[in-house]
Amino acid sequence: MARLADYFVLVAFGPHPRGSGEGQGQILQRFPEKDWEDNPFPQGIELFCQPSGWQLCPERNPPTFFVAVLTDINSERHYCACLTFWEPVEPTQEELCARDAAERDEEADEGGPGALPPPTPSPPGQLFAPKTLVLVSRLDHVEVFRNSLGLIYTIHVEGLNVGLENVVGNLLTCVIPLAGGSQRTISLGAGDRQVIQTPLTDSLPISRCSVALLFRQLGITNVLSLFCAALTEHKVLFLSRSYQRLSDACRGLLALLFPLRYSFTYVPILPARLLEVLSTPTPFIIGVNAAFQAEAQELLDVIVADLDGGTVTVPECVHIPPLPEPLQSQTHSILSMVLDPELELADLAFPPPTTSISSLKMQDKELRAVFLRLFAQLLQGYRWCLHMVRIHPEPVIRFHKAAFLGQRGLVEDDFLMKVLEGMAFAGFVSERGVPYRPTDLFDELVAHEVARMRADENHPQRVLRHVKELAEQLYKNENPYPAVAMHKVQRPGEASHLRRAPRPFPRLDEGMVQWIVDQATAKMQGAPPAVKAEKRTTVPSGPPMTAIVERSGGLHGNSARRLEVVRNCISYVFEGKMLEAKKLLPAVLRALKGRAARRCLAQELHLHVQQNRAVLDHQQFDFVVRMMNCCLQDCTSLDEHGIAAALLPLVTAFCRKLSPGVTQFAYSCVQEHVVWSTPQFWEAMFYGDVQTHIRALYLEPAEDRDSFSVCGGSLGRGMGGPGSRSPVALRQVGEAPVQEDERSALDVASEQRRLWPTLSREKQQELVQKEESTVFSQAIHYANRMSYLLLPLDSSKSRLLRERAGLGELESASNSLVTNSMAGSVAESYDTESGFEDAETCDVAGAVVRFINRFVDKVCTESGVTSDHLKGLHVMVPDIVQMHIETLEAVHRESKRLPPIQKPKLLRPRLLPGEECVLDGLRVYLLPDGREEGAGGPGGGPALLPAEGAVFLTTYRVIFTGMPTDPLVGEQVVVRSFPVAALTKEKRVSVQTPVDQLLQDGLQLRSCTFQLLKMAFDEEVGSDSAELFRKQLHKLRYPPDIRGTFALSLGSAHTPGRPPRANKDKGPSFRTLSRNLVKNAKKTIGRQYVTRKKYNPPSWEHRGQPPPEDQEDEISVSEELEPSTLTPSSALKPSDRMTMSSLVERACCRDYQRLGLGTLSSSLSRAKSEPFRISPVNRMYAICRSYPGLLIVPQSVQDNALQRVSRCYRQNRFPVVCWRSGRSKAVLLRSGGLHGKGVVGLFKAQNAPSPGQSQADSSSLEQEKYLQAVVSSMPRYADASGRNTLSGFSSAHMGSHVPSPRARVTTLSNPMAASASRRTAPRGKWGSVRASGRSGGLSTDVGSRLAGVGPPQANGAPPEPGFLRPQRAALYIIGDKAQLKGVRPDPLQQWELVPIEVFEARQVKASFKKLLKACVPGCPATEPSPASFLRSLEDSEWLIQIHKLLQVSVLVVELLDSGSSVLVSLEDGWDITTQVVSLVQLLSDPFYRTLEGFRLLVEKEWLSFGHRFSHRGAHTLAGQSSGFTPVFLQFLDCVHQIHLQFPMEFEFSPFYLKFLGYHHVSRRFRTFLLDSDYERIELGLLYEEKGDRRAPQACRSVWEYVERLSKRTPVFHNYMYAPEDAEVLRPYSNVSNLKVWDFYTEETLAEGPPYDWELAQGPPEPPEEERPDGGAPQSRRRVVWPCYDSRPRAQPDAISRLLEEMQRLETELGRPPERWKDAWDRVKAAQRLEGRPDGRGTPSSLLVSSVPHHRRSLGVYLQEGPVGSTLSLSLDSDQSSGSTASSSRQAARRSTSTLYSQFQTAESENRSYEGTLYKKGAFMKPWKARWFVLDKTKHQLRYYDHRADTECKGVIDLAEVEAVAPGTPAMGAPKTVDEKAFFDVKTTRRVYNFCAQDVPSAQQWVDQIQSCLSDA
Repeated sequence: MARLADYFVLVAFGPHPRGSGEGQGQILQRFPEKDWEDNPFPQGIELFCQPSGWQLCPERNPPTFFVAVLTDINSERHYCACLTFWEPVEPTQEELCARDAAERDEEADEGGPGALPPPTPSPPGQLFAPKTLVLVSRLDHVEVFRNSLGLIYTIHVEGLNVGLENVVGNLLTCVIPLAGGSQRTISLGAGDRQVIQTPLTDSLPISRCSVALLFRQLGITNVLSLFCAALTEHKVLFLSRSYQRLSDACRGLLALLFPLRYSFTYVPILPARLLEVLSTPTPFIIGVNAAFQAEAQELLDVIVADLDGGTVTVPECVHIPPLPEPLQSQTHSILSMVLDPELELADLAFPPPTTSISSLKMQDKELRAVFLRLFAQLLQGYRWCLHMVRIHPEPVIRFHKAAFLGQRGLVEDDFLMKVLEGMAFAGFVSERGVPYRPTDLFDELVAHEVARMRADENHPQRVLRHVKELAEQLYKNENPYPAVAMHKVQRPGEASHLRRAPRPFPRLDEGMVQWIVDQATAKMQGAPPAVKAEKRTTVPSGPPMTAIVERSGGLHGNSARRLEVVRNCISYVFEGKMLEAKKLLPAVLRALKGRAARRCLAQELHLHVQQNRAVLDHQQFDFVVRMMNCCLQDCTSLDEHGIAAALLPLVTAFCRKLSPGVTQFAYSCVQEHVVWSTPQFWEAMFYGDVQTHIRALYLEPAEDRDSFSVCGGSLGRGMGGPGSRSPVALRQVGEAPVQEDERSALDVASEQRRLWPTLSREKQQELVQKEESTVFSQAIHYANRMSYLLLPLDSSKSRLLRERAGLGELESASNSLVTNSMAGSVAESYDTESGFEDAETCDVAGAVVRFINRFVDKVCTESGVTSDHLKGLHVMVPDIVQMHIETLEAVHRESKRLPPIQKPKLLRPRLLPGEECVLDGLRVYLLPDGREEGAGGPGGGPALLPAEGAVFLTTYRVIFTGMPTDPLVGEQVVVRSFPVAALTKEKRVSVQTPVDQLLQDGLQLRSCTFQLLKMAFDEEVGSDSAELFRKQLHKLRYPPDIRGTFALSLGSAHTPGRPPRANKDKGPSFRTLSRNLVKNAKKTIGRQYVTRKKYNPPSWEHRGQPPPEDQEDEISVSEELEPSTLTPSSALKPSDRMTMSSLVERACCRDYQRLGLGTLSSSLSRAKSEPFRISPVNRMYAICRSYPGLLIVPQSVQDNALQRVSRCYRQNRFPVVCWRSGRSKAVLLRSGGLHGKGVVGLFKAQNAPSPGQSQADSSSLEQEKYLQAVVSSMPRYADASGRNTLSGFSSAHMGSHVPSPRARVTTLSNPMAASASRRTAPRGKWGSVRASGRSGGLSTDVGSRLAGVGPPQANGAPPEPGFLRPQRAALYIIGDKAQLKGVRPDPLQQWELVPIEVFEARQVKASFKKLLKACVPGCPATEPSPASFLRSLEDSEWLIQIHKLLQVSVLVVELLDSGSSVLVSLEDGWDITTQVVSLVQLLSDPFYRTLEGFRLLVEKEWLSFGHRFSHRGAHTLAGQSSGFTPVFLQFLDCVHQIHLQFPMEFEFSPFYLKFLGYHHVSRRFRTFLLDSDYERIELGLLYEEKGDRRAPQACRSVWEYVERLSKRTPVFHNYMYAPEDAEVLRPYSNVSNLKVWDFYTEETLAEGPPYDWELAQGPPEPPEEERPDGGAPQSRRRVVWPCYDSRPRAQPDAISRLLEEMQRLETELGRPPERWKDAWDRVKAAQRLEGRPDGRGTPSSLLVSSVPHHRRSLGVYLQEGPVGSTLSLSLDSDQSSGSTASSSRQAARRSTSTLYSQFQTAESENRSYEGTLYKKGAFMKPWKARWFVLDKTKHQLRYYDHRADTECKGVIDLAEVEAVAPGTPAMGAPKTVDEKAFFDVKTTRRVYNFCAQDVPSAQQWVDQIQSCLSDA
């Protein structure tokens, strides 16, 4: 029984002590006046009566009522019901108040926080003050409180004739039962009657309608997120204008959390003066009046629910984990069925007439029922994870969180993890874990209804029925009786508050009230206590746990077979069949990735332990340890599947004898796992074992013994079951469940708790002591166990331990040993530094002692061990550790004497000439890196990785050589290497060695040649050796100076001490130049270098005239202006002259002459007519260091003007011509981007033309003059009127942009007219005739702005070649959108700006990083799928950048082709500019698509024009921070894309591009070193090549190497090269048309990257037998694996094969072999001649251009790919496409069929007999049906894939056949065939097994072959 009300208080308005307008509450009276003993008076009631503050009011408000909740220090809740009404303020009262206030001043000062605003005088009108009646109670009967206070108010207002003292006294003495469902009628003595119903059970919360209202206000999703937020301990704040609503919402939320109790701050109504509580760091649920919304918005981590607005706001920094699926979606759908039943019927054609909607109260219970079900599903089986640690005197229970999560399959689930770690759940365990207690609805639900809930999952109606049943029970709990008796309580009349009350609320007589209370108390004491005995029972455990989502069967489909393998392997080990075991081991280690197999291992090993000990021999011990390590490596620190728990007893059982008296246990070899250093794991294990022993204490001895045998000893322990019967443990180990009569620990505990009160005092003491000693002995046992697993065998490796033991201090179990592994220091240190060693040991010991002590403290205090016992333990722990260290020393000493395991011999790598080994082989394991092929992925082939071998560091490369660790793979040598210079990232990793599963130090090296070495160092490699390797690698990767690179240090003539010889003259002049550059900006270059006399260059008008006479004798200065006199004159300094002659020989110059851009002849007359000239103005690199020495500029511009123009451009890279179209005579120019105005201003300060003009304008003027000169030096066919512009193109293609305000942007009025009025027929070609349906990614209207084009073509191609209007600008400037703002539009509109958006170098860098990650992930994917690769490829945006480059290039090609010149002026002019300019030339000029032309292109545009190879490749220490940016590689990728689309247009093969891609970063050659010609000259690299060529040393230039190699092998040559004349290529650039370059993905593990040709020529094939002339390639069998062998070399294409064969035969004949090129050219010439006379194509018509129209779609590819490819043609479009000439059709058809028999006149003669036979493949290969042809003419048996196949798959030469005999069916033969249909053909090399379709045809074949043999 309990009091209905504890206190009645009257609180009134009192002025603020500091006299402010806002008052404060004053308690006028409280009853009873002295506190109850069991319930002190709550503080601060006056704040809560008026939460928004006490204020006077100008008018009477109606009375209000709400219930506030206060929580006291013992976390008891007090419900304060407040009824407030208003009374007029009377002056006397105010004075009274003031006096009163003075007395109470001190009191209020303590209570009220902070000062309030200054006073405001009261207005003359009447004011009203609030007065509040408060009822304080510990019971939550809102309606009773409302009625009772209402009654008191009514009596006062209506002036009823009832004594208020009596009513208050009766109210305070009213006593009602707490629970039990009784009904009680009370009366307060004013003729009233109220009925109070108590709930049936106390534990279920009472919610009335609050939950339903909460859902109404906020909606399902919002309430669910609030629910999750409250459970995961977030801060929740409710806002509303109504206090009662706030109370209800908070009550509703708490009701949803049942059976968990909210244990944090809970304030449904927070007073305004306490708002700072909201910034508390702890979680809370608080309600605040919506008036204070602004204060709530400042809080950063509070979830705000606005009840009036129906919103929930979650701040960005807060993450609310959702419920685990499928519970989240199921709960959501059930809630919507409850709240909105009509939703299901909304779509019905004939909805039922009415649907019954539950009342609000009932709906409230239904909603709660949904959440009750949810908790039952979430916590299902929780009792199986309770550990009974103590039973007497009080139960101590722990929850095994890890086992619970593991069983439920929710280890990763954020929500459940947080809930289980929360305070609410801890309370749940201690309250509900107790085995013997009263049960409620939740207990029954979680125990008995789980199966039903699982069955109902997919039947919404059944779920709804269940919810309604539960709702009934909840409703009945709150309303046990139908409301028969009616309430009768008086209420005030309507608007009674507006009537003038007769008097203020009277002061009650304290004495009288107190007398009534005392009377009642005395009566109560006399009466016997009406205690209703609680019905306590054993709490049912319910069915064992199941996973929340059944995992798909696919994962464990083959597990039975795997378990069989594990069992077999273990039995082989213990039977001593080591060879068998060794064969199975790799399969076992793979199987142990699965949970079932790991459990099986633990279980099987248990069977081999007798009396806690199993002594093994060395080999057995090694096997067992390896398997244990493999099991443990996948255990997380939580060990949620109980694997470590099951193995713990085993690691102390298995041992081996090292010498007499010295035994080594398995634990010393399995310490390297994160789980052993996790305190939570040890605690769970400890509690599990304690529970087993405590259970045993109370069980009969016999029963106990059985249970142990069943559960497999300690295996079941610690798995988190209730004692040994744990079905969890059993199910996990896969045994049948045990009979139910076996009682679990919880059952035993429940029984004991029931008996406890009946036991005598002595018996109770005895049991308590027994239990305590059990816990104590287990603590000692665990101290031992922990020392076993935490003390390392070799204490010199203590670094690990210190970090590891330190872990316990940090309480972090995540990273324990990832930092360092067994690779520690070398074992020898043991003897050598013994003094130091001792100190180390102590340190280790100390760390372990601290770890164990912390553990012991925690578990013993939790398990109630007495402090004396605990002290004893603390004394024991150091001794235990010390003892163990001493035993370990002997073990370590002896274990070192074991004979070492034979390691495989190290394989030495082949080195290049001049390559030296820096560090000899360090033993390492090469691990799989996420490219599946090497690990036996879908690419086929065996698991080559992990491999065991060594890593070598040479001056040029990092090389791994080794053998696969998998013994079944065979003796394949695995090589993986990359140039040191290509290293992009090196990071330390901690990895497991594949053999021993030990954690080892490792390194992961990633290179930009798409290689990755992920290595684990062998134990014998000390950490210092590994460190030395890293340091050396770093030194080689980033030499301090470029001279330290391999290419320069290799056999170089100069030593770093001596300056290079070529520098002798130039050094000083260059230095002076750089010093004077800015100083003498006004002086001309001529003066700086050549003469002392001031010289004014001729003005623009006199440009053509020869120089004045008087200057002639000093120096002919005009030579600088005239290309005619480029021949060095005698007046130049010797050094200048040398430079000049060299410059003339450079690649640029050769190319300029080819293009006719400038001549080197001396006839002035001819030179004048040329529009451009070669200017030597930069010959000393004075104007622009990154440009070449000779530049092409307009004839009309003088050299001294160039200096000024150059200042407008970044890096002084002013526009120069780099190519001219032979047909349209348009030129392509390149430059850096324009300077920002500020910079230009600085430079221009000295020579601003006049003070009036702005500096920027003057620079623009220079620029304009220069551009004007460029325009005027072109053929002027374009008039300036009404031209179409290109700006539209950029907007369509380069992303959205706002054209810069100055550039003109016009679009065509009639796009179709434009394409119709093309002047010329389309030249050039597009990449593919097949147009895909996608419209190139441009919407039509944007496309039509594409400079006036019709709807865009598919594949992203610009529409038609002639798509631009004939009238157009003479010059287009393509620039970065951001830079072009500074360029003024051309006044005469002769040039036009095309702003485009380009990516920057850093974006290329970032994109490349992601591309590398995508192609070489670094760690094997969890579930490898092509999609994941494609996704990461897309994320890298690499192909998008390539798409943009191709797009811009095609745009420029179009413009040049139509006769406009283009200036590409992007970034600094050396990255993207270079890419675009090079691509444009490649697409426009067929010369650059030859080997020589491509070399010239790269030398000119990339090397001479100063692409910064060293900077972008981070070649030296200085560039280390900038990182690797593959601008050149990106260009090569673009070329590769074009090559794919136009395979017949390039003289070089795709391999050539890969070769350059590899070597431009390898630093093997000098070609791609340094950033410009200037730097190369300064280092003396540029011109020495010629002089040194005669020396027989390694090639220094990559071109020279290519040249030499091309003479020997056709590897760089493209056989399909058949160019069409003057062809302009226009490739498709859409991302869908681009392919990933195989350079990024392919790998050959047989020999490393194939780009160092000397190394890649692997060992010669063993000459098994001589191949006879007619032998087909099949005669020498060899397995080719896609990622192991280099396919082009293992299976060269048909032509390479024939050329090799010719060379071989010529060598055999003793003739000097002809060069392959000569032979090839001869064949091509012969074929051309042959094709002409009869007009019929021959096979070589593939190679000549006789299929003009459909050439592109007849994809003629020489495949490097699939096995046995000869020349494969995809003639898919042959007949259907209706090609132009019939000859071409025949050519295409005949080409393949006649490849092998060109000399035959008719094919029929060649087929004497043919039919289908099954042929058995070689060893381990299946039978295949083939089409066989017996050819008597050629005397051979050929076979094809099928009848129509024209490509012979193999040949059996009949000359080699020895016999034809009947055969026997071999393995894998076709089942349905008769035995007699088999026959064998025996040749000198091998036996072929055949099988015909039936016996007669078999006989026929045998006869035919026999007759053929006899004919011969």
